[in-house]
Amino acid sequence: MSTERILVTGGTGFIGSHVLPVLRAASAAPHGPALRLLTRRRPGPEARGAGPRSVYGDLADPASLHGVCEGVTTVLHLAARIGGTPQECRTVNEEGTRALLAEAERAGVRRIVQLGTAAVYGDGPHRGAREGRIAEAPVSPTSETRLAGERMVLAAGGTVVRPFLVYGDGDAWVVPGIVQLLRRVPHWVGGADSRLSLISAPVLARALAELALAPEAPAAGVLHAAHPEPVTLRELLTTVCGALDLPLPDGEITLDEALARLDAHGPAARRPLALVAVDRWYDTDALWSRLTTTPGAPFAEAFEECAPWYRRALAHAGQPAAPDLRR
Repeated sequence: MSTERILVTGGTGFIGSHVLPVLRAASAAPHGPALRLLTRRRPGPEARGAGPRSVYGDLADPASLHGVCEGVTTVLHLAARIGGTPQECRTVNEEGTRALLAEAERAGVRRIVQLGTAAVYGDGPHRGAREGRIAEAPVSPTSETRLAGERMVLAAGGTVVRPFLVYGDGDAWVVPGIVQLLRRVPHWVGGADSRLSLISAPVLARALAELALAPEAPAAGVLHAAHPEPVTLRELLTTVCGALDLPLPDGEITLDEALARLDAHGPAARRPLALVAVDRWYDTDALWSRLTTTPGAPFAEAFEECAPWYRRALAHAGQPAAPDLRR
Protein backbone atom coordinates (compact mmCIF):
# COMPACT_ATOMS: atom_id res chain seq x y z
CA MET A 1 0.00 0.00 0.00
CA SER A 2 1.28 3.46 -0.86
CA THR A 3 2.47 5.64 1.99
CA GLU A 4 1.22 8.68 0.08
CA ARG A 5 -1.75 10.40 1.69
CA ILE A 6 -3.35 13.50 0.16
CA LEU A 7 -5.50 15.91 2.14
CA VAL A 8 -7.90 17.87 -0.08
CA THR A 9 -9.64 21.06 1.01
CA GLY A 10 -12.53 22.44 -1.02
CA GLY A 11 -13.34 19.06 -2.53
CA THR A 12 -17.04 19.89 -2.91
CA GLY A 13 -16.44 23.21 -4.70
CA PHE A 14 -16.46 23.98 -8.41
CA ILE A 15 -12.90 22.88 -9.13
CA GLY A 16 -12.83 20.31 -6.35
CA SER A 17 -15.76 18.44 -7.91
CA HIS A 18 -13.60 17.95 -11.01
CA VAL A 19 -10.41 17.11 -9.11
CA LEU A 20 -11.84 14.42 -6.84
CA PRO A 21 -12.76 11.92 -9.60
CA VAL A 22 -9.19 12.14 -10.91
CA LEU A 23 -7.74 11.54 -7.46
CA ARG A 24 -10.22 8.75 -6.73
CA ALA A 25 -9.15 6.95 -9.90
CA ALA A 26 -5.50 7.27 -8.85
CA SER A 27 -6.35 6.07 -5.35
CA ALA A 28 -8.09 2.98 -6.70
CA ALA A 29 -4.98 1.86 -8.57
CA PRO A 30 -2.54 -0.58 -6.95
CA HIS A 31 -0.34 1.32 -4.51
CA GLY A 32 -2.37 4.45 -5.16
CA PRO A 33 -2.45 7.26 -2.62
CA ALA A 34 -4.95 7.40 0.22
CA LEU A 35 -7.31 10.38 0.13
CA ARG A 36 -8.48 12.47 3.04
CA LEU A 37 -11.19 15.10 2.44
CA LEU A 38 -11.58 18.07 4.74
CA THR A 39 -15.24 18.75 5.42
CA ARG A 40 -17.11 21.31 7.49
CA ARG A 41 -19.70 18.68 8.33
CA ARG A 42 -18.78 16.16 10.97
CA PRO A 43 -18.51 12.82 9.17
CA GLY A 44 -21.13 10.23 10.02
CA PRO A 45 -20.71 6.44 10.19
CA GLU A 46 -20.73 6.20 6.37
CA ALA A 47 -17.43 8.13 6.29
CA ARG A 48 -15.70 5.06 7.72
CA GLY A 49 -16.61 2.89 4.74
CA ALA A 50 -14.77 2.40 1.47
CA GLY A 51 -13.49 5.41 -0.43
CA PRO A 52 -11.83 8.63 0.67
CA ARG A 53 -11.85 9.33 4.37
CA SER A 54 -13.59 12.54 5.45
CA VAL A 55 -12.23 14.51 8.38
CA TYR A 56 -13.89 17.43 10.09
CA GLY A 57 -12.22 20.80 9.86
CA ASP A 58 -13.38 24.32 9.13
CA LEU A 59 -10.99 26.94 7.76
CA ALA A 60 -13.11 29.55 9.54
CA ASP A 61 -12.35 27.80 12.85
CA PRO A 62 -8.57 27.27 13.15
CA ALA A 63 -8.88 25.16 16.29
CA SER A 64 -10.91 22.60 14.35
CA LEU A 65 -7.94 21.91 12.06
CA HIS A 66 -5.80 20.35 14.79
CA GLY A 67 -4.63 16.93 13.65
CA VAL A 68 -6.12 17.00 10.14
CA CYS A 69 -2.65 16.68 8.55
CA GLU A 70 -1.48 13.80 10.72
CA GLY A 71 0.12 11.22 8.41
CA VAL A 72 -0.49 13.39 5.34
CA THR A 73 2.24 13.76 2.71
CA THR A 74 0.51 16.25 0.37
CA VAL A 75 -2.01 19.02 0.94
CA LEU A 76 -4.06 20.05 -2.09
CA HIS A 77 -5.63 23.32 -0.96
CA LEU A 78 -8.59 24.17 -3.20
CA ALA A 79 -10.84 25.95 -0.70
CA ALA A 80 -11.36 29.71 -0.77
CA ARG A 81 -13.94 32.22 0.31
CA ILE A 82 -15.21 34.15 -2.75
CA GLY A 83 -17.32 37.17 -1.90
CA GLY A 84 -18.67 38.16 1.48
CA THR A 85 -17.40 40.76 3.88
CA PRO A 86 -13.69 41.60 4.14
CA GLN A 87 -13.59 39.89 7.53
CA GLU A 88 -15.26 36.73 6.20
CA CYS A 89 -12.71 36.60 3.37
CA ARG A 90 -9.83 37.19 5.77
CA THR A 91 -11.03 34.53 8.19
CA VAL A 92 -10.99 31.77 5.56
CA ASN A 93 -8.46 32.81 2.94
CA GLU A 94 -5.85 34.24 5.26
CA GLU A 95 -6.29 32.97 8.83
CA GLY A 96 -7.64 29.60 7.73
CA THR A 97 -4.72 29.06 5.37
CA ARG A 98 -2.27 30.08 8.10
CA ALA A 99 -3.75 27.52 10.49
CA LEU A 100 -3.74 24.79 7.83
CA LEU A 101 -0.09 25.47 7.03
CA ALA A 102 0.80 25.34 10.71
CA GLU A 103 -0.77 21.89 10.93
CA ALA A 104 1.01 20.82 7.75
CA GLU A 105 4.36 21.90 9.17
CA ARG A 106 3.69 20.19 12.48
CA ALA A 107 2.80 16.94 10.69
CA GLY A 108 5.78 17.03 8.32
CA VAL A 109 3.78 17.44 5.09
CA ARG A 110 6.29 17.50 2.23
CA ARG A 111 4.18 19.00 -0.56
CA ILE A 112 1.58 21.77 -0.70
CA VAL A 113 -0.29 22.68 -3.89
CA GLN A 114 -2.78 25.53 -3.75
CA LEU A 115 -5.38 26.70 -6.24
CA GLY A 116 -4.85 30.46 -6.50
CA THR A 117 -6.16 33.06 -8.92
CA ALA A 118 -4.72 35.47 -11.48
CA ALA A 119 -7.21 38.01 -10.11
CA VAL A 120 -4.48 38.92 -7.61
CA TYR A 121 -2.77 40.82 -10.46
CA GLY A 122 -5.57 43.38 -10.57
CA ASP A 123 -7.20 45.01 -13.54
CA GLY A 124 -4.47 44.91 -16.15
CA PRO A 125 -3.90 45.06 -19.01
CA HIS A 126 -1.68 41.95 -18.90
CA ARG A 127 -0.22 40.62 -22.12
CA GLY A 128 1.58 37.30 -22.06
CA ALA A 129 3.69 37.90 -18.98
CA ARG A 130 5.45 35.05 -17.22
CA GLU A 131 5.19 34.28 -13.54
CA GLY A 132 7.02 36.81 -11.43
CA ARG A 133 6.84 39.50 -14.11
CA ILE A 134 3.55 41.10 -13.06
CA ALA A 135 3.00 43.26 -10.00
CA GLU A 136 0.29 41.90 -7.73
CA ALA A 137 -2.40 44.55 -7.23
CA PRO A 138 -5.64 42.96 -5.96
CA VAL A 139 -8.76 45.13 -6.12
CA SER A 140 -11.23 43.29 -3.87
CA PRO A 141 -11.30 41.74 -0.39
CA THR A 142 -11.54 38.33 -2.03
CA SER A 143 -8.39 38.70 -4.10
CA GLU A 144 -6.53 40.63 -1.38
CA THR A 145 -7.03 37.86 1.14
CA ARG A 146 -6.42 35.10 -1.39
CA LEU A 147 -3.10 36.75 -2.21
CA ALA A 148 -2.22 36.82 1.49
CA GLY A 149 -2.92 33.09 1.69
CA GLU A 150 -0.96 32.38 -1.49
CA ARG A 151 2.07 34.20 -0.11
CA MET A 152 1.97 32.02 2.98
CA VAL A 153 1.91 28.88 0.83
CA LEU A 154 4.84 30.15 -1.21
CA ALA A 155 6.80 31.01 1.94
CA ALA A 156 6.20 27.44 3.12
CA GLY A 157 7.75 26.08 -0.08
CA GLY A 158 4.45 25.32 -1.78
CA THR A 159 3.19 25.65 -5.35
CA VAL A 160 0.40 28.07 -6.28
CA VAL A 161 -1.53 27.50 -9.51
CA ARG A 162 -3.16 30.68 -10.86
CA PRO A 163 -5.89 30.38 -13.49
CA PHE A 164 -7.85 33.43 -14.66
CA LEU A 165 -11.25 32.45 -16.09
CA VAL A 166 -12.35 28.84 -15.54
CA TYR A 167 -15.40 27.37 -17.28
CA GLY A 168 -17.16 24.02 -17.19
CA ASP A 169 -19.83 22.05 -15.34
CA GLY A 170 -20.55 23.70 -12.01
CA ASP A 171 -19.41 27.21 -13.01
CA ALA A 172 -21.47 29.75 -11.08
CA TRP A 173 -19.34 32.77 -11.97
CA VAL A 174 -17.80 33.11 -15.41
CA VAL A 175 -20.39 32.11 -18.01
CA PRO A 176 -23.37 33.16 -15.85
CA GLY A 177 -21.64 36.52 -15.50
CA ILE A 178 -21.21 36.75 -19.28
CA VAL A 179 -24.90 35.94 -19.81
CA GLN A 180 -25.90 38.56 -17.27
CA LEU A 181 -23.64 41.08 -18.98
CA LEU A 182 -25.17 40.33 -22.39
CA ARG A 183 -28.65 40.91 -21.02
CA ARG A 184 -27.67 44.27 -19.64
CA VAL A 185 -25.42 45.41 -22.49
CA PRO A 186 -26.42 43.48 -25.66
CA HIS A 187 -23.76 45.15 -27.81
CA TRP A 188 -20.15 44.69 -28.85
CA VAL A 189 -18.07 46.80 -26.49
CA GLY A 190 -15.02 48.65 -27.78
CA GLY A 191 -14.42 46.22 -30.64
CA ALA A 192 -14.47 43.19 -28.29
CA ASP A 193 -10.83 42.55 -29.18
CA SER A 194 -9.41 42.08 -25.67
CA ARG A 195 -7.58 38.77 -25.24
CA LEU A 196 -8.24 36.55 -22.24
CA SER A 197 -6.78 33.45 -20.60
CA LEU A 198 -9.31 30.64 -20.13
CA ILE A 199 -9.07 27.04 -19.02
CA SER A 200 -11.68 24.31 -18.74
CA ALA A 201 -12.36 22.93 -15.28
CA PRO A 202 -11.56 19.31 -16.29
CA VAL A 203 -8.16 20.32 -17.69
CA LEU A 204 -7.35 22.43 -14.64
CA ALA A 205 -8.39 19.52 -12.41
CA ARG A 206 -6.07 17.11 -14.21
CA ALA A 207 -3.20 19.58 -13.92
CA LEU A 208 -3.76 20.06 -10.19
CA ALA A 209 -4.06 16.33 -9.63
CA GLU A 210 -0.85 15.64 -11.53
CA LEU A 211 1.03 18.19 -9.44
CA ALA A 212 -0.32 16.55 -6.29
CA LEU A 213 0.51 13.03 -7.48
CA ALA A 214 3.93 13.62 -9.03
CA PRO A 215 6.72 11.39 -7.61
CA GLU A 216 8.71 14.47 -6.72
CA ALA A 217 7.19 17.60 -5.19
CA PRO A 218 7.00 20.43 -7.74
CA ALA A 219 9.36 23.34 -7.31
CA ALA A 220 8.00 26.08 -5.09
CA GLY A 221 6.51 29.03 -6.91
CA VAL A 222 3.61 30.31 -8.98
CA LEU A 223 2.32 28.60 -12.13
CA HIS A 224 -0.13 30.23 -14.55
CA ALA A 225 -2.87 27.86 -15.71
CA ALA A 226 -4.68 28.49 -18.98
CA HIS A 227 -4.89 27.25 -22.53
CA PRO A 228 -1.79 28.63 -24.29
CA GLU A 229 -3.94 30.38 -26.90
CA PRO A 230 -5.81 33.39 -25.47
CA VAL A 231 -9.40 33.94 -26.54
CA THR A 232 -10.71 37.28 -27.77
CA LEU A 233 -13.80 38.68 -26.13
CA ARG A 234 -15.54 38.50 -29.52
CA GLU A 235 -14.76 34.79 -29.79
CA LEU A 236 -15.85 34.22 -26.19
CA LEU A 237 -19.21 35.93 -26.71
CA THR A 238 -19.78 34.34 -30.12
CA THR A 239 -19.07 30.86 -28.77
CA VAL A 240 -21.24 31.26 -25.67
CA CYS A 241 -24.14 32.75 -27.62
CA GLY A 242 -23.99 30.07 -30.31
CA ALA A 243 -23.76 27.18 -27.86
CA LEU A 244 -26.49 28.48 -25.54
CA ASP A 245 -28.88 29.73 -28.23
CA LEU A 246 -28.54 33.35 -27.16
CA PRO A 247 -28.70 36.34 -29.55
CA LEU A 248 -25.38 37.80 -30.56
CA PRO A 249 -24.57 41.35 -29.50
CA ASP A 250 -25.98 43.94 -31.86
CA GLY A 251 -24.07 47.06 -32.84
CA GLU A 252 -21.07 48.55 -31.10
CA ILE A 253 -20.67 50.94 -28.18
CA THR A 254 -17.66 52.30 -26.34
CA LEU A 255 -16.42 50.96 -23.04
CA ASP A 256 -17.43 54.19 -21.31
CA GLU A 257 -20.95 53.93 -22.74
CA ALA A 258 -21.24 50.33 -21.57
CA LEU A 259 -20.04 51.17 -18.06
CA ALA A 260 -22.53 54.03 -17.84
CA ARG A 261 -25.37 51.64 -18.72
CA LEU A 262 -24.21 49.15 -16.13
CA ASP A 263 -24.19 51.81 -13.42
CA ALA A 264 -27.99 51.69 -13.49
CA HIS A 265 -27.79 48.14 -12.07
CA GLY A 266 -25.80 49.03 -8.96
CA PRO A 267 -22.18 49.53 -7.94
CA ALA A 268 -21.11 45.91 -8.54
CA ALA A 269 -22.55 45.69 -12.06
CA ARG A 270 -19.39 47.01 -13.71
CA ARG A 271 -17.20 44.16 -12.49
CA PRO A 272 -18.07 41.43 -15.03
CA LEU A 273 -17.28 43.80 -17.91
CA ALA A 274 -14.12 45.09 -16.23
CA LEU A 275 -12.83 41.50 -16.06
CA VAL A 276 -13.07 40.93 -19.81
CA ALA A 277 -12.83 44.36 -21.47
CA VAL A 278 -9.01 44.60 -21.38
CA ASP A 279 -6.25 42.12 -22.18
CA ARG A 280 -5.67 39.56 -19.44
CA TRP A 281 -3.67 36.69 -20.80
CA TYR A 282 -0.66 34.97 -19.30
CA ASP A 283 2.30 32.88 -20.36
CA THR A 284 1.67 29.25 -19.33
CA ASP A 285 4.81 27.48 -20.58
CA ALA A 286 6.08 26.84 -17.05
CA LEU A 287 3.03 24.71 -16.21
CA TRP A 288 2.64 22.70 -19.40
CA SER A 289 6.36 22.04 -19.78
CA ARG A 290 6.38 20.01 -16.58
CA LEU A 291 3.15 18.03 -17.02
CA THR A 292 1.98 15.13 -19.15
CA THR A 293 -1.51 16.68 -18.94
CA THR A 294 -2.18 18.71 -22.09
CA PRO A 295 -4.10 22.00 -22.35
CA GLY A 296 -6.86 20.28 -24.28
CA ALA A 297 -8.93 21.56 -27.18
CA PRO A 298 -9.26 25.27 -28.02
CA PHE A 299 -12.06 27.14 -26.27
CA ALA A 300 -14.65 27.03 -29.06
CA GLU A 301 -14.34 23.25 -29.28
CA ALA A 302 -14.01 22.55 -25.56
CA PHE A 303 -17.02 24.68 -24.69
CA GLU A 304 -19.29 22.39 -26.72
CA GLU A 305 -18.68 19.65 -24.14
CA CYS A 306 -20.05 21.68 -21.24
CA ALA A 307 -22.72 23.63 -23.16
CA PRO A 308 -25.50 21.12 -22.26
CA TRP A 309 -24.76 21.65 -18.56
CA TYR A 310 -24.92 25.44 -18.96
CA ARG A 311 -28.20 25.21 -20.88
CA ARG A 312 -29.76 23.18 -18.07
CA ALA A 313 -28.34 25.44 -15.37
CA LEU A 314 -29.51 28.65 -17.05
CA ALA A 315 -32.95 27.19 -17.79
CA HIS A 316 -33.30 26.15 -14.16
CA ALA A 317 -32.19 29.57 -12.94
CA GLY A 318 -34.51 31.48 -15.26
CA GLN A 319 -33.28 35.02 -14.75
CA PRO A 320 -30.12 34.45 -12.69
CA ALA A 321 -29.17 36.89 -9.98
CA ALA A 322 -26.10 38.98 -10.62
CA PRO A 323 -23.09 36.81 -9.80
CA ASP A 324 -20.14 38.03 -7.79
CA LEU A 325 -17.18 38.02 -10.17
CA ARG A 326 -14.90 40.11 -8.00
CA ARG A 327 -12.65 37.12 -7.22
